[in-house]
Amino acid sequence: MSAPLLELSQVSYRYPDGSVGLKDCSLAIQRGSRNVLIGANGSGKTTLFQHCNALLRPQSGAVRYAGSAVDYRRAGLHELRSKVGMVFQNPDRQLFSASVQEDVSFGPLNLGLDMATVRQRVAGALQAVGMQAQADKAVHNLSFGQKKRVCIAGVLAMEPELLILDEPMAGLDYAMQTDLLTVLDGLHERGITLLVATHDIDFAYRWAERIHLMADGRCTASLNAQELGDHSQALADIGLPQPEVISLYRGLLARGLLPAVPAGPAPRCAASLLAMLAATNHPKESPCKIA
Repeated sequence: MSAPLLELSQVSYRYPDGSVGLKDCSLAIQRGSRNVLIGANGSGKTTLFQHCNALLRPQSGAVRYAGSAVDYRRAGLHELRSKVGMVFQNPDRQLFSASVQEDVSFGPLNLGLDMATVRQRVAGALQAVGMQAQADKAVHNLSFGQKKRVCIAGVLAMEPELLILDEPMAGLDYAMQTDLLTVLDGLHERGITLLVATHDIDFAYRWAERIHLMADGRCTASLNAQELGDHSQALADIGLPQPEVISLYRGLLARGLLPAVPAGPAPRCAASLLAMLAATNHPKESPCKIA
């Protein structure tokens, strides 16, 4: 396996008030992968993210990007933040320009790009998140979901290799969540590595390739998503349940409604479980007779 795109090695960080943000935390993110970081509030997810693009600097341990230690001098930070983009949970922390187009232009302009290149990047980023029709709209007139899309577009205009999203589904209704997932899947297809924080174990199991469990400032386990059913104890150790589809799947197995030796991997969503049930050959009941 090639070197991780991003790697934290035994990183520790304590805030000025003495509270622990990270404690000997290690994490590796492979290039081109879909990752979920999951844990309770206060487990250290946001602190970890702020180390990923050097908003915070480790008090011990190391952060490496593409195999090289992060350079915390001005030029090194500028280069890292052009490659590692972060979208905060609250979009109002990230939006500050009058119009959508102005806001998305901010990052590329700070890279010193010429106006033609900036316009091209802004147009491409807005198209990627489905917001090109709102390019001239005032930011304060956008819905919460639209603001999140503009935040993503602003990061995309920097053409990052790694996109980090802190609780991107928070505050969104079902339709908005579905739309945002379509955006994220499209970005992954373009080769962008994704790292998403969430509290939703069902979403994590359904969507991610790798799931990283977080508790008490440490990454307690990094697992292939398809193998999550074999790691119930690791989930229980940080107070998380199994995904519902795994519990349903095991219940059907126990009742003999699915083959004892499955033909393939465990289902990762309800649709897969239903397809598995449909493919199972059950004896057909006799039709009812009317006297």
